[in-house]
Amino acid sequence: MAGALEHIKVLDLSRILAGPYCTMVLGDLGAAVLKVEAPDGSDDTREWGPPFKDGVSAYYLCANRNKKSITINLKEEEGIEIIKALVKESDVVIHNFKAGTMERLGIGYTALAKVNPQIIYCSITGFGENGPYKDLPGYDFIIQAMSGLMSITGEEDHEPQKLGVAITDILTGLYAAVGIQAALLERTQSGLGQKLDLSLYDSAVSSLVNIGSNYLMTGKIPKRLGNKHANIVPYQTFKTKNGEMVIAVGNDRQFESLCRVLGKEELSKDSRFATNPDRVKNREQLIPIIQAELYKQPTTYWQSHCNHNNIPCGPIQKLDQVVDDPQLQARDMFIECEHPTAGVIKMIGSPLKLSRTPVGIRHHPPAVGEHNKEVLSKLKWSKGEEKE
Repeated sequence: MAGALEHIKVLDLSRILAGPYCTMVLGDLGAAVLKVEAPDGSDDTREWGPPFKDGVSAYYLCANRNKKSITINLKEEEGIEIIKALVKESDVVIHNFKAGTMERLGIGYTALAKVNPQIIYCSITGFGENGPYKDLPGYDFIIQAMSGLMSITGEEDHEPQKLGVAITDILTGLYAAVGIQAALLERTQSGLGQKLDLSLYDSAVSSLVNIGSNYLMTGKIPKRLGNKHANIVPYQTFKTKNGEMVIAVGNDRQFESLCRVLGKEELSKDSRFATNPDRVKNREQLIPIIQAELYKQPTTYWQSHCNHNNIPCGPIQKLDQVVDDPQLQARDMFIECEHPTAGVIKMIGSPLKLSRTPVGIRHHPPAVGEHNKEVLSKLKWSKGEEKE
C-alpha cells in the first residue's frame, strides 16, 4: 500500500541522530530517502556500541530504516556535481553540518535553489545559523545542560540529570519533520521551496513548556522536583508494598476518587487539600499521608482500583516488561525486519497510525554505499557503476 509521502524524494546528508531520525520518520511515511555518506561511511553511529549484531550497530539501526545509501566525496568537484544532479530531482535536502559548511562546499541553500527553485532545504545545527553561538558544536548532552532541562531534572538534593535518551536530538528531528511537511504544503500554493533553520538549542528550550512559562510569569527559578509535578498534586511516583508506580491526579474530581480508593475520604474535604492550588501549596503535608496508605498493598492492587475509578496511574516498567506489554503488541510498536548481514533484527515501530496510507518497512537500514550502482547509474554518472 502506498505511503502518504510516496511522491516525495529526500536527499539526506545528515548523520548521528537528529537528522536521521527526521528522515526515518519521512521514510516511514513513504518518502524515498537517499542517505549520503563519505566513501568510507561518515555516520558515526555505525561504530557506536556495543551492542552489535554481526557487525551492525544497534544505535545505527534505530534511526535509519526505509532509506537507501550512496557514498559521495564532497571534497571533490565531481561529488558536488553529483549532489546538484540529485537535487534537481529531489524535493527535500537535509543536513546537519556546522553552520557555513554547506556554503563553503558550494551547496548551500542559495546555490541549490538555483539548481531547483522548489527544493525544501533543512539545516539542523546545535545552535542555529545566526547568533554568537552559531559556530559552536552542539551535542545533545551539552544542549540539555545549557537549555535548562538538566536544571529541572533530578531530585532536589542531588545533582542535575540528563534524560536517559538524546531527547533534544529527537525533538529537533520531529520539529524538522513537521517543518519540512509544512514547507511542502506551502509549496503547492507558491510553487517555491524555502530554507528551514532548525537548532537543538531552540528545540530544547521550546520543550520547557509549563516550567518555562512559570518562570516567565514569576521570575522564580524552578527547583528540581524529581518525579513530582511543579503545578499538579498528587502527580508523582509512589512506593507500593512490592514496587513503584505513578499516580497522576489531574483534577479535583480525580482527587476525590483517589481519597475514596485509599479509604481517606476526609482528605478531599480538608481545606488544605480541597483544590489543586491548595494541594500544591501543602504537598509536604499531603504526600506522606497518601504514601502511607499505598505501602499497604501491591502495585497491581492499586492499579486495578485506580483504573476502575478513572484515576490515571501506571506501573514503572523495565524494558522487558515494556516489550511484552500487550497494549504495545496490539499497536505493532515492536517489529522485525530482515537485514542482509545481521539476519532478523528487531526495531521499535512507528507511532504514526494512518488508516489509508499506513507506515511500513520497505528497506532495511542500509550498509554504506549499498545503493551506489542503482542510484548513480540512473544518473548516468561516468563512475557510477564503479562505486559499489
